[in-house]
Amino acid sequence: MAKTNSTGITRRGLLGAFAATAITAAPTFSNAAGFLRGGGDIRRIRMFSGRTGERLDTIYWIEGEYIGEAINEVNKFMRDWRTGQAIKIDTRTIDIMAAAHRLTGASEPYMLLSGYRSPQTNAMLRSQSSGVARNSLHMRGQAADLRLSGRSVSQIAKAAASCRAGGVGRYSGSNFVHMDCGQVRTWGR
Repeated sequence: MAKTNSTGITRRGLLGAFAATAITAAPTFSNAAGFLRGGGDIRRIRMFSGRTGERLDTIYWIEGEYIGEAINEVNKFMRDWRTGQAIKIDTRTIDIMAAAHRLTGASEPYMLLSGYRSPQTNAMLRSQSSGVARNSLHMRGQAADLRLSGRSVSQIAKAAASCRAGGVGRYSGSNFVHMDCGQVRTWGR
């Protein structure tokens, strides 16, 4: 249950009102590196899941602080949709996703294809495809597979790679980009 003050305004409502004005006043960043180093006042992530029908649009970081309630929403949203299991998603991955999205200039949300994967789900997918890593960062909450309908795989991958903050895989045949907060590397075409 949301806490309210004597005026009946919830903390979440207040943050939403602040975020609405901050979004229009937020500076434009020339690259993701500045964004990831804390160059802005807010960080926002927008996604939808075709698997569950859910949508997420949240400000998860304001003026140097992650918002626990918003991070919990991200954790739940990025759960393994096959098993319903959720874990804490690494905030570095969320930051890379948000920075890359901002760099693409896209207005539509990401389509989340895969966030957290339970070991059981990863083993099942691995048995069906040689492209699934045995020790996938998805199982640690450190990776996401994403698509933007208004941007090409190449455009999304270039934006993510410019962050120089983790791995970026191009899966043009399946129309998605893998982003993670592991070692800086790229693969695919």
